[in-house]
Parts: sequence; C-alpha cells; structure tokens
Amino acid sequence: MDMQNETDAMAASFDLVTRQDEAEKAITVLRSDVDEVKARLDKVSRAAARPAIEGASSNSAEVKGFIDGYLRRGSEAEIKSISGVTPSDGGYAVPREIDAMIASELKEISPIRQLAQVVQVGSAGYRKLVTTGGTASGWVGETAGRPGTEAPDFAEIAPPTGELYANPAASQSMLDDAAFDLEGWLASEIAMEFARAEGAAFVGGSGVDQPLGFLSSPVSLAGDAVRPFGSLQYIGSGDAAGFATNPESRLIDLVHTMKAGHRQGASWVMNSSTLSEVRKLKTTDGAFLWQPGMVEGQPDRLLGYPVIEAEDMPDVAAGEFPIAFGNFKAGYLIAERSATQILRDPFTNKPFVHFYATKRVGGQVLDSAAIKLLRIEA
Repeated sequence: MDMQNETDAMAASFDLVTRQDEAEKAITVLRSDVDEVKARLDKVSRAAARPAIEGASSNSAEVKGFIDGYLRRGSEAEIKSISGVTPSDGGYAVPREIDAMIASELKEISPIRQLAQVVQVGSAGYRKLVTTGGTASGWVGETAGRPGTEAPDFAEIAPPTGELYANPAASQSMLDDAAFDLEGWLASEIAMEFARAEGAAFVGGSGVDQPLGFLSSPVSLAGDAVRPFGSLQYIGSGDAAGFATNPESRLIDLVHTMKAGHRQGASWVMNSSTLSEVRKLKTTDGAFLWQPGMVEGQPDRLLGYPVIEAEDMPDVAAGEFPIAFGNFKAGYLIAERSATQILRDPFTNKPFVHFYATKRVGGQVLDSAAIKLLRIEA
C-alpha cells in the first residue's frame, strides 16, 4: 500500500513538472509573439511619424498600381480604361490624386485659367443658357390688376472644344529607377504642355477644334446697351502706333466703360512687352500710372486694379489689342472634361517611353459686357 502511494506521488510529481515545462514553453512562445507584434507596431508608428516628403504622392492602392504597374512596367491589369471596347484606344484614367496635381500646376501656370470661370463636365459637349436682359417688372396699385410682363431673352453658350494633348518621354532606365519621382515629373510635364497650348487658345483660339479666344470674338465700339450679344467693346488708344500723349485718360475711359458690378474683381491682362511700356506711362503731373505690389505675393496694380501677365497677348502695334480689362470670372467660361487620359507608348521612339496624355477643353466668352479691350488706333 505504501509502495503504491509513493508510485502515485512520483507520477503526480512528474506530471506536474511536465505541465510546468509546457506552460513555460507556451509563455515563451507568447512573449515572442508579443515582442514581434510590438516591433511591428513600433515600425508602423515610426513610419507614420516620419515627415512626408514635399510633393510625395498618395500611397493608395490605386495610385501605386497605376504608377508602378502601368506607367513603369506597362501592366494593364486592373487599370480603369476609358474605352470599353479597346482599352488602348482611349488610354487609361489618371487617378484623382495625380489629376489633382496636374490641375493644381495648370492653374498656377496658365494665367487666364486663374481668372476665368472653370466648369467640369462629364461629356464632350457643354451648353449654358444666359439671359441677355433682366426680367421685366412694373408698378401697380395695391388693389390694381397685375398685367403680364415680358419674358427675359436667353442666349445659348456652347464653348467650342478640342482635344488638348501632351506627349512627354522618359527612358526605360529612368522608369526602372525607384528613386525617380515619376508621378511628380509626369504631372509637371503634362501641366507645362497643357498650359502653353491652352494659354494661347484662351486668348486667340480660332474656335475650330480648340477654344474660342476672347480676342477672336467679334468687336465693336458700341456700348453695352446697343452692342450685339457676344461682341466685345473696345476703345482706341488715340495713336496709330502706340499710346497717345495722355494715356491716363484712355485707360480711365476703358475702366469706366465697364459696369460697376463687373469692376469688382476686374484685372488688366497684357504681355510683358506691353507691361514694360505701361510701366513707363506717367500722368500729367509726372506720377507713374503703374504701382508695384506692396506685399510679397500681391499683384502689381494699374489704376488700382491688378495686372496679370499673359504672354499670348499681342504686342503694341497698329490694329492690335495689346490690353484687356475685364472680370474674367464673369466674362470667360472654360469647360473641361475632368479626367485626364494617359496612353503608354514604348514602341514609337525606342528606347524612350512616351506618355500620351489627352484632355478635352473648351472655352468661349460668357458675358461680353465683362471684358473690354484697348486697340492701337488713332
């Protein structure tokens, strides 16, 4: 009996030791897992706390897949196509983050885009109805009848549109370099080309497969009350080759041909060559008409209104319109399809890879009473 008790006690002791060993092993494994989780959490925390590089892109799966998959390697898997029949025909939709970078740089570079009214459209065509006169009204007595009033007149605005394109190229070795900021480079190149092309079109575009520039619109000496809708009013400079002996009076006349409501938010638009001439103009008492911006970042002013340089404006010459004064937010409409498309082309110009970017943009004068022109003529 005593021998049996001792055997049972020894078995229980061995069993206890075994359980303790298993428990210690489990605790060791658990501690290892906890340490690993803590290390991962610390790594994530350090990455989140690290300051972002200026200009760095979003790390969304869509952006990474588009840049690393399609732009760098040409992989078309899971890339949203513009054309449902043949993907390569329409190109591929740029993710919103990259499209926003292009739009931001485009606004900074393109002077007319900074001033004009820009609308985003979902199709190639855009139409807008505007009133050419206010709603009629009348006076009546308290108990008198209310006769009908005339309905306002409407005009339809349908900005001519065209496909704007850019075709920057990079070598495959550049694309294979992980340190190469492909997103920033591509957005900058596309924005520069788009800004150059649309800047010229918004000023002097013909309206055929491109926007109709405000200088290509019909012009007239008549005032707002009698001038046909869509035509811009201009006044002469007083000299067939440049400015008259008293240029201040002509510029003041130009300002006040515009209604007071439009003058709030109006700007001068001219190129740098014309601005160099304007900066030399003086009043009869010797004071300069042009005044520099008093604070960094503020535009220079002429007769109290900001001056915007647009290099596509013509130089001072006989018969030209070198100076425009207007509230372009009310006077000029830019209609664009929001999404930019990119088609990767590694075959046309080997060893370079071209990125053919397209975007539909239209433009037209919206309110012809909000833009006035100065013409060089006697």
